[in-house]
Amino acid sequence: MAEGSLIFISGGVRSGKSSFAERTAAGLAIKTEGKLQYIAAGKAYDSEMKVRIQRHQDDREKSGLSWTTWEKPSALEEISGNFNNQDIILFDCLTTLLNNELFRAEDVWRNREFQESLSSDILRAITEIRKKCRALIVVSNEVLNEPIGKNELVITYSKILGTLHRNLVNMADEAYLVEAGIPIQMKGEPE
Repeated sequence: MAEGSLIFISGGVRSGKSSFAERTAAGLAIKTEGKLQYIAAGKAYDSEMKVRIQRHQDDREKSGLSWTTWEKPSALEEISGNFNNQDIILFDCLTTLLNNELFRAEDVWRNREFQESLSSDILRAITEIRKKCRALIVVSNEVLNEPIGKNELVITYSKILGTLHRNLVNMADEAYLVEAGIPIQMKGEPE
């Protein structure tokens, strides 16, 4: 089976990237008669995150489209076998998955081999999912433009995320940056 297309969408917090990703997925599903799948990496650690998760769920519900949701805050590779070439998959979001994986690792995150392995594991899981679907849309946050200070965990997180972003954009058929609700196509053929 040929691998599906990969669309990478990033933007700042509350930039509108998730809404754009949902519209993109819905448009592809309608155009191809595909089945909508949503991989949610969010975990309700606090009341703010609980509200954000509920808002995303409500938005999908209001769309009138049938979404199958996979709650997967870590170990993304575990669900790669559940998809097929009719699926339009929206994965929201890479930054949350990375955050969850680093906190799950406790003090191991300081180990350089672990950091490289984590990055490779995430890319491998995304590649495996991509091989099985019609289209995979990966959403991520642009957090690398802000000063990161001297916190070792934040520096490590930023380095891994930057590497993941570069690799995913390199692999992607299309890449978008969403600023103030406006998607700017950075890679791919304009429609």
